Amino acid sequence: MVEVVYFAWLRERIGVPRERVETGAATVADLVAELAAREARYAAAFADLAAVRVALDQELSDFGAPLAGVREVAFFPPMTGG
Repeated sequence: MVEVVYFAWLRERIGVPRERVETGAATVADLVAELAAREARYAAAFADLAAVRVALDQELSDFGAPLAGVREVAFFPPMTGG
């Protein structure tokens, strides 16, 4: 079980700020594939992965990262400077 958190437009498209997900995914990419296969709102949110960043347990990561031992996966758009 992993806590999945969505920020900004990902949260708006999916419709929830966070959820607990039972997954057998080995990597972040596998988790994204599982989520996208759920229903259209997830597929829409993850349609362009170039516009999505990921953090594992609040550490910036990438889609090839393993999920073993991870408690929280957060998805968010790229941050802009300011």
